Amino acid sequence: MKSLSILGIFVADLAFFGRIPKKGETVLGDKFVVGPGGKGSNQAVAAGKAGANVNFISKIGNDDYGKMAKKIYAETNVGTKNLIVSDEHSTGVAAILLNKETGDNAISVITGAAGALTIDDINAAEDEIKNSSIFLTQLEAPINTVVHALKIAKTNNVTTILNPAPAATLDKEIFPLIDYFTPNETEASFYVNKDIVNEEDAKKSSKDLLNLGIKNVVITLGDKGIYFENKDKSHFVPSLDLGDKVIDTTGAGDAFNGAFATALCEDKSIEEALKFANAFAGISTTRIGTANSMPSRDEIDKLL
Repeated sequence: MKSLSILGIFVADLAFFGRIPKKGETVLGDKFVVGPGGKGSNQAVAAGKAGANVNFISKIGNDDYGKMAKKIYAETNVGTKNLIVSDEHSTGVAAILLNKETGDNAISVITGAAGALTIDDINAAEDEIKNSSIFLTQLEAPINTVVHALKIAKTNNVTTILNPAPAATLDKEIFPLIDYFTPNETEASFYVNKDIVNEEDAKKSSKDLLNLGIKNVVITLGDKGIYFENKDKSHFVPSLDLGDKVIDTTGAGDAFNGAFATALCEDKSIEEALKFANAFAGISTTRIGTANSMPSRDEIDKLL
């Protein structure tokens, strides 16, 4: 099977369930859960559970949260030969406020050890990146390391995916390095300076993004679906109709990206890849947690 390399961060998710407070407000929550998280890590776990040959490039602390990371990678077949364990930095954490009625969330992240990733760390993983079929990354790791890794991948004809989360200002020279750009509607709005709430908005914004030099644009629209466009064609995939089964949307974007990268590794057509990733992400929203909510490959195959 073709291989997938993912650069990103691991953090321990500290999830608070209840109503999300307004500015200056204190509310009583309903439940508190600690689990594995971080966009890159979640995407690696999703890919592992979806059946990919995946290796995760990151840095964690030599602490209990770091042990949590290694445990879930062992359970989900995620390769860790480029996972650095640091004695100098603690593992990062994310505070997640989750509305139990709607599944909406707000998140604050402290990147910890992964925020201390360096160019030298990326160079140490160069062979892994060069020998991959697909390279996936986000914007939680230090930007200079993300850009350096994208350049290594692109120079070696590796297909690149950038999930631009959290949205951050990027130099124009970066966009031509990106084969697949996978923002959600909020992130896409940041890059085109336009509101995006539906398929028509996504269609207009995709053209602006393609004009930056990106090869393929995939905008996830939450419960409205997914919009894809490149210079040759466009495609829309409606979201799964899950009704009141949706209880936690926190890791849906990560589930989508990990599954999408897996599908590309399997040489699925873009339409098949989007359908596969859409189903994978949809099922993840019916469970509490991020990494822990990722479905198995069998579940997706049965659904499709």
